Amino acid sequence: MAEPRNRYSTVSLVLHWLIAALVVAQIGLIWAHEVTDGPISREFVNVHKSVGLSIMVLTLARLGWRIANPAIPLPETTPRWQKLLARGTQALFYAFLIGMPLVGWAASSAGGREILWFGLFEWPALPIGGGRETAGQLMDMHELAAKALYVLLFLHVAGALKHHFVDRDNVLHRMLPFIPRRP
Repeated sequence: MAEPRNRYSTVSLVLHWLIAALVVAQIGLIWAHEVTDGPISREFVNVHKSVGLSIMVLTLARLGWRIANPAIPLPETTPRWQKLLARGTQALFYAFLIGMPLVGWAASSAGGREILWFGLFEWPALPIGGGRETAGQLMDMHELAAKALYVLLFLHVAGALKHHFVDRDNVLHRMLPFIPRRP
């Protein structure tokens, strides 16, 4: 019988931490947009759109990788409800990290606003009409999803810290290369 994996692959680690860093950057970009005015504020939004679409593409890549390389099972001592909560949280992350950029893209498209991906090329608009009213409704959904994403982030980090400090297992070791494996 093969020994169970105790670390995620390098591809999984890179995608996980790159997406995590980009999500944190998104929070900073929107905060910067909200505390500035004029062209600089618009530029923060433009970068936010580019980063959001990048998150969507990277999350799709991560989902494909995940299908081909299933997650490492949680320790057998983990209660069933915690396993379900962990897997549900992970599934919701995929849904939000794909869905939120799609909704933002749809809002820009409905409002007739172009998306220049990091100033390099124009991202194609979705065939959505409705003008400002539809764009506003979509942005309301996007902002509500952001609040739900904050809850998911909290659950994810809290769960990882619980495994490390309370359960004292190797769950956190799987995603953080510098944390030594426990015996």
